[in-house]
Amino acid sequence: MFKNMIVYRIAAQWQGALEQMEEALQKTPFTPCGATQEKSSGWVPPRGEEHGLLAESVGGQWVMRYMSESKMLPASVLNRKVAEKAEAIEKEFGRKPGKKEKQELKDEAKLDLLPMAFTKQGAMWVWLDPQAKLLVLDTGAQGRADEVVTLLVESLQGFGVALLDTQTSPQAAMAHWLISQEPPVGFSVDRECELKAADESKAVVRYARHPLDIDEVKQHVEQGKLPTKLAMTWDDRVSFVLSDTLQVKKIAFLDSVLDEAGDEGGFDTDVAIATGELSRLIPDLIDALGGEGRTELGQDLPAALQPSGSGTETLAVRVAGGRPAGQGGKVTGPAEAPVDTDPQSVPF
Repeated sequence: MFKNMIVYRIAAQWQGALEQMEEALQKTPFTPCGATQEKSSGWVPPRGEEHGLLAESVGGQWVMRYMSESKMLPASVLNRKVAEKAEAIEKEFGRKPGKKEKQELKDEAKLDLLPMAFTKQGAMWVWLDPQAKLLVLDTGAQGRADEVVTLLVESLQGFGVALLDTQTSPQAAMAHWLISQEPPVGFSVDRECELKAADESKAVVRYARHPLDIDEVKQHVEQGKLPTKLAMTWDDRVSFVLSDTLQVKKIAFLDSVLDEAGDEGGFDTDVAIATGELSRLIPDLIDALGGEGRTELGQDLPAALQPSGSGTETLAVRVAGGRPAGQGGKVTGPAEAPVDTDPQSVPF
């Protein structure tokens, strides 16, 4: 449970109840794809029990499960079917179909093939901490996260979120940790890293199962290659890979955590372990990155990000979307500008 994390801050003014969440999820339950349906998505009971609740609470932590299903239709198969239909028209009428007609043939071919196509399913854990006002999605794909967030925002009245943002960008912080060999308190740097050049060369250097406290790594950073991924361990309990977009990937709970859990298993135990550890890791990681930026804990979102009008509108905001500041863009960097003593020696 929870191999990845994309973290959102929930607007402090939202005070939803579990019953409200259940009612909202019931609007879009998952149903498998129909014969000619290309994709289907929705909510399934997180315990895996048929007709069970769609929103479960374990120790005050809300857990949901989002399921998606899509038909696998290879392009080569579809193109071959279209070619067959076009050839049949040419033989019957002595002419080749035009561009518009070919698109219609493609749509027809897809409808013919979809009932025979294999289906692919994927599920995502969704965790909401109502006290800390955090929404955590178990995915490393921002597109999939946007899909879930949009569905929640449209279903829950007054629900507004923003991607977690920090005072110091993860990339700047990771570069500092690699050069100084001084990770933040409670964390250690592991043996995996990816560095990418910021110039037009886009050169990439990757280290896997390799010590990073070597001069070679420092030199790469000093020469302009910035870290995009860095493996770390928190409190000797959870290992993960931090990305330059503040995504947390490859989460693994270490033996110290599993030993404390003992031989007990099941849904409630898994949820308690995952949410218990990650709910302590997240604030420590935020502190390591200089604290929150636009959406500090316990404060309302900026007025520009809040629902407007009669209060019935909802809003999903991507703070870390790479857009300019003032337009929902990401504002990163240290809280105070460093003293510029020797610009040529600055590594990042």
